[in-house]
Amino acid sequence: MLMKTHLAFGMIGFLILLPEVSHKLIFFFGVLVATLLPDIDSYNSYLGNRWYLRPFQWATKHRGALHSFTFCILVSIGFAFFIPILALPFFLGYSIHLFSDSFTHEGIRPFWPLKDECTGKIKVGGTIEQGLFYGALLVCVILFIRFFI
Repeated sequence: MLMKTHLAFGMIGFLILLPEVSHKLIFFFGVLVATLLPDIDSYNSYLGNRWYLRPFQWATKHRGALHSFTFCILVSIGFAFFIPILALPFFLGYSIHLFSDSFTHEGIRPFWPLKDECTGKIKVGGTIEQGLFYGALLVCVILFIRFFI
């Protein structure tokens, strides 16, 4: 899916859990960064087109190890031990990205290095994704109004 769709779904997760977290600003930025992070293995992504991230692209293929719940869980556990305040926002943002990518034609390998794949029928940038993006924006507006007005 496109960056804007990932961010919209990440915002839904953020807004749903917002009343339950104490460090709201850290939670917000943690979810947003983690939502974009799986795509650093792609030169065409927002974060991936940075020169200093080229080693990730050389070491992994797009939608490989970094697009797996294996990586998400391992990093989340690491955060839980060393920087606990980042564990939940990282897990939430990263897993939302993976879950939404699992519905695309390309899909993901959820438990890399296992060969099993989760694929769907959504074309990246297609009409269905556009509808999902606008639907997610509507949900974000409703949640925002519910919590802040």
